[in-house]
Amino acid sequence: MAYSGKYKVKKPAKYNGNPENVIYRSLWEKAAFIWCERNANVKSWSSEEIVIPYFWDVDKRYHRYFMDLKITFEDGRTILVEIKPEKETVPPKRPDKSKRYINEAMTYVKNRNKWSAAENYAKDRGWEFEIWTERRLQDLGIIAKESKPLKKITPLKPLRPPKKKK
Repeated sequence: MAYSGKYKVKKPAKYNGNPENVIYRSLWEKAAFIWCERNANVKSWSSEEIVIPYFWDVDKRYHRYFMDLKITFEDGRTILVEIKPEKETVPPKRPDKSKRYINEAMTYVKNRNKWSAAENYAKDRGWEFEIWTERRLQDLGIIAKESKPLKKITPLKPLRPPKKKK
């Protein structure tokens, strides 16, 4: 199964944007798209149709942030949604000079800069901004709750042919 691809919108009238060009970049995003289409409380939705400028503190330049989802509910409420793994919403642990830590730290700073810009953008329009991690997606019933991992199964020994009778 592909983790990214083109999403075929089933209810184009509910999609606020170009329904021919909807791309999911994770299975969580794809599941959220399906949820938006099936949810009777969702009046309209779009993906990556809202572009928010943000200033990245690392390179001191402006960039463009393509919002994962914009959802407008039947009650008039509108939310901007970023879908991210929980581990990317918290600062990296154990500071050191490894390439991995530096990349995680830069990603965290970039995410915080994007989210700050998204919060301001939403607030200016009377909307809300939310980050949906795997926990929130599970709570909303968008993805299945994770079960405990299965115990490791010991492989069976290969069968030996029966000994021939003498």
